[in-house]
Amino acid sequence: MRSLKLLFITTIAALVLVACGASGNTGGNTTSNTNTPVTIVWLPNESGAELKDAREAIGAVISETLGRPVEHRTTTDYLIAVEAIANNTAHLGFFGAEAYVQAHDKNPKVIPLVIPSGTDGRLETAVYYSWLAVARGQEGNYQENGVYKIDNIQGKRFAFVSSSSASGFRVPAATIVKYFSQKEKWKNLTPDDLIEGGQNKFFSDVQFGGSHQGAAVALLSGAVEVASFCDVCVQNYVELVSGVENQPGAVYRVLNNASEPFDKFPGAEFVIIASVPVISAPFVANSSLLTADEIKRLQDKLTSDEVTNNPRIFATKAEIDAGFRPLLRKTKDERFLVVDDSFFNPIREMR
Repeated sequence: MRSLKLLFITTIAALVLVACGASGNTGGNTTSNTNTPVTIVWLPNESGAELKDAREAIGAVISETLGRPVEHRTTTDYLIAVEAIANNTAHLGFFGAEAYVQAHDKNPKVIPLVIPSGTDGRLETAVYYSWLAVARGQEGNYQENGVYKIDNIQGKRFAFVSSSSASGFRVPAATIVKYFSQKEKWKNLTPDDLIEGGQNKFFSDVQFGGSHQGAAVALLSGAVEVASFCDVCVQNYVELVSGVENQPGAVYRVLNNASEPFDKFPGAEFVIIASVPVISAPFVANSSLLTADEIKRLQDKLTSDEVTNNPRIFATKAEIDAGFRPLLRKTKDERFLVVDDSFFNPIREMR
């Protein structure tokens, strides 16, 4: 649809502009204490037991680089993770763009460390995808002459992830508002109007899954009719059945051996009715807890060929086939790149 295409073009154009001026952060002026551990806080999406080995692979690189022990702090709530790094109780985090922006707003000492590139190794393609999905069999309600449209999501029971999620709230909310505000009835629609459902509201009911997995399960369980969640956060639990990956009409099926919380829905299928690119999730650093030298050493290490070719950081197909559940995947030329705060301005502009 025209609105989604315009949002796609605007987002990518902004990415290219800010990427051209991106540069590394030098960090704070703190004094390193090698006797204290470096705490990495993880959002709920990356806090599951199935990702323990992937978290520890990142932790091992950080520990080796800084000569300090590492502690992992998993969470069940986005706000807990944001507050942990903003309130100086965590040194590092793996955050979505919206969670990063919120943390930086609270504490400007929270800065981007590195970001995973696109498949071609560039910043310009450093995106993943925010989906609007419906249960298999319901997709016909969201088509007009065979073309997927989002008109009929209005009035439905809907699940977001968290108000601190870029791909699970900020981007889909901006997409919905941009599309529906062109209609007279919804010309004054704002993202805040989408947070709560009910009579005379845009949605009849609104739930927040707490994680991308939680939002997807709300859809699979029938608790909602439409849900927003991202591709990379469910990639360890589902497989593409038909259609083109990350395109409207793509059908995904829950793996028979999927781990929690998808283990109760083996074989369940859902269909993508809209898909919008989102700026990739950065690793972020609290520069009041790490020295400028430590931040520079981490950036140098994480952007090195050694880390780029580490199959437990950017997981290869062989590693995944052997049972490893990754945070990031190696499909072509993926690697970490250094960016600065301005790279995330497109997210700010959606507010």
